[in-house]
This record gives sequence, structure tokens and C-alpha cells, in this order.
Amino acid sequence: MARIAEQIQAIPKFTTEAQERAYWEKHGSMDHLDGSKARKVTLPNLKPTTKTISLRLPQHLLDSIKVWLQEKLHTH
Repeated sequence: MARIAEQIQAIPKFTTEAQERAYWEKHGSMDHLDGSKARKVTLPNLKPTTKTISLRLPQHLLDSIKVWLQEKLHTH
């Protein structure tokens, strides 16, 4: 595990948001995080975001989706 700690890099300081954006477009967050210290958390007050869309599907496909969903709901 000591080798992992050596590879973790400090996040540089940015003077502008554009510099920060350019940096993160080329770098991943895993270079700056120690995954061995991660832990699972529960966020009970989060509400899922939804967006209404209009989607046109053939009737037979819509019927198949409804049947599949009902089967999924009844097996769990």
C-alpha cells in the first residue's frame, strides 16, 4: 500500500476556472485520491432528478416494455 500513497498527487492550485477545466479534461480524479481509504456512505435525503421527455415508440415495443417491467417488479 505504500506504493499507492507515493503515486497520489496533490491537486494543483488554479487561478481561473478555465485552467481548472483544462486540467480535469486531461487528468482523472484517481491520481489524487487514495481508494484504500474509501468507505460506503448512505445519503437518505437525496431526491432523484427527473426530466419529462416525449418518446415515440411502436405500440408493440411499448407493450413489450410494459410486460417486461411487470415481470421484473413481481420477481423482486
